[in-house]
Amino acid sequence: MSDHTPNPAEVLLSILSLQVILQIIFLVIFSYVLVRVVSLILMRLSERFEEHRVKIRMVGPLFKVTVYLAVLYYIASYVLSLSPDQFVAFSALAGAIIGFGLKDLFADVAGGVVVITENTYHVGDKIRMGDYYGEVTDIGLRATQLITPDDNTVTVPNSLIFTESVASGNYGNEEMMVVTDMFIDPESDAYLAMKITEEAAFTSKYIFLDEEHRITTLLNEFPSHLRVRVKAYVNDLRYEFEFRSDITRRSWKVFAQHGIKAPEAFFPGYYQREPGERDSSRRSSSDRVSFNDF
Repeated sequence: MSDHTPNPAEVLLSILSLQVILQIIFLVIFSYVLVRVVSLILMRLSERFEEHRVKIRMVGPLFKVTVYLAVLYYIASYVLSLSPDQFVAFSALAGAIIGFGLKDLFADVAGGVVVITENTYHVGDKIRMGDYYGEVTDIGLRATQLITPDDNTVTVPNSLIFTESVASGNYGNEEMMVVTDMFIDPESDAYLAMKITEEAAFTSKYIFLDEEHRITTLLNEFPSHLRVRVKAYVNDLRYEFEFRSDITRRSWKVFAQHGIKAPEAFFPGYYQREPGERDSSRRSSSDRVSFNDF
């Protein structure tokens, strides 16, 4: 009985032929085309059924990984028909390749498997991973694609989940909390500013409200200014920035009507008045805002 163990080169020469190579190429191309077609179909369906957009897009990464793993298993088991000795030698070759040149790629693939199996985030989520922030448009075995607020497509290696924290703003839901900050002068009417910003959020066309999703208005005092913070939910995460801009624009429009100013420290000299000019920031209760004007 021979004790000879084939080396990786002998394994490759023994199992690779023109027919096997053509079969592998066909299977790889077929799996790629199948994944692309199904992904496009899911994308169209998600746009057609808006209320289930995020959930439909979650199917894409799961389908992609399932197809690729099934193709790899079929190639190893039926196309290559690896024997136990060949499998050991082939595993040694794969281990050497990973150890010397593809360890980063292996870490990315391992990260992709973890992301998909543990549902770390989903397609359609707004996430922050390390220095990157944006909407997840695709989750692959090697990398995740994000669309940033500047409309740039960023490819983030999946291995970052092992070293960086991941924050998801919606985690599979359509609605998402949006935090809007406005800074006002310390001498301005803070209570009135809070009421204005709350009403601006409440009457926005992008607002999402129910018993569990409410508007929260907070006030923080700093040495040079006051910060009014509005925490509210947008009805579709794609309108995150439109929602924040809508609250800011409409709030400052009413601020100007009631003498609520930006901090003097931010704009030195901007609010200097002529001698005898009335200080519009000090108004009587009869001058307070009527929210019916929104």
